[in-house]
Amino acid sequence: MSSLPTPTEPAGTTASVLDAVPVLPVVVVDRVEDAVPLARALVAGGLPAVELTLRTPVALDAIRAIASEVPEILLGAGTITTPAEAEAAVTAGARFLVSPGCTPTLLAGMQATGVPFLPGTSTVSEVLAVLESGQQEMKFFPAEAAGGTPYLKSVGGPLPQARFCPTGGITPASAPSYLALPNVGCVGGSWITPGDAVAAGDWERISKLAAEAATLR
Repeated sequence: MSSLPTPTEPAGTTASVLDAVPVLPVVVVDRVEDAVPLARALVAGGLPAVELTLRTPVALDAIRAIASEVPEILLGAGTITTPAEAEAAVTAGARFLVSPGCTPTLLAGMQATGVPFLPGTSTVSEVLAVLESGQQEMKFFPAEAAGGTPYLKSVGGPLPQARFCPTGGITPASAPSYLALPNVGCVGGSWITPGDAVAAGDWERISKLAAEAATLR
């Protein structure tokens, strides 16, 4: 995966998405007006990165708003399921892409955008297919349901070159066990932006949750 500058590093320094933050906030936005204050709350809490999922009709507009008004955040688009979505997300301002799974068509479509991406995997065969494409960094989803840390430990033996962002069912309590694995760069977490806090505009709560997540290792 190509590297990119992270918001917390000096100009000219590059790192992969997996190394930007220990916990990548996985966010669903239902109202465009929530996008910018939510992104600012994450930055204020010390997590200057976000995976905004394409699960709602306003997702692309939310990405455009964040890209325009919060340039200091590393902005990604998640739940990418088609090449068209990948292209649209990058056009809207996404700096990286995340998919829940991966097919040859989707893999080629994400590669064609030219931005870093984390293709979703949950089996060894899928991991091998992604590695064969030249991509070493990927998402492991759904992490808890697909085998959790025991699975990733097992994969690390024969395929040490594969690095993962596990997402799905991970909590503040379980995150450190994932982060301790040598083949895990970061974890994806939805607990940082709970739906009730976003709906209430409780950005202080989200900043606090982000600050707590930023300390996990």
